[in-house]
Amino acid sequence: MPGTRKLGRPTAHRKAMLRGMVTLLLENGQIETTLTRAKEVRSMAEKMITLGKKNTLASRRAALAYITKEDVVSKLFAEIAPKYANRQGGYTQIFKMGPRRGDAAEMAIVRLLAVEAPVEEKKVEEEKKAEEKKAEEKPAEAKKPAAKKPAAAKKPAAKKAEEAPATEEKPAPKKRTTKKKVEEAPAEEK
Repeated sequence: MPGTRKLGRPTAHRKAMLRGMVTLLLENGQIETTLTRAKEVRSMAEKMITLGKKNTLASRRAALAYITKEDVVSKLFAEIAPKYANRQGGYTQIFKMGPRRGDAAEMAIVRLLAVEAPVEEKKVEEEKKAEEKKAEEKPAEAKKPAAKKPAAAKKPAAKKAEEAPATEEKPAPKKRTTKKKVEEAPAEEK
């Protein structure tokens, strides 16, 4: 049962150890520890994330009273808690790693759960990508007519190949043949 494990330490030492481990978990995203400590850390870390989701002055003060670094508290309220806004718990995972070499204690990794961005953020990102694509297409369209100008046509073909970027498509051979036919047609009439 969470909160009742003594972990072989006096109360003050146990609380200080858990505070430090929860701070490291929120700061780095994962920690490696024994399985029983991992279960205690998970419980407290999830309580801190729940405080972060409330985002009130009282919840910020409660988090500052437990977490040992102020910058981790600001990270909790600004970055970590908003990720789990649509989630009702289960913010962490525990992965068993097997026994420790020295004393055969069961080791585990506690990791914050990777959550996809909320739907609203995805829409905003998709809109930004669409706008970027449109902005890229407009200059590309402007370059194509510039390549068809008569001044560009007077340059030798070797220079055109050197100046043209690899991403642009070369004009189709049909267009070149049509120009030759147009030039040949007046010659036939004479």
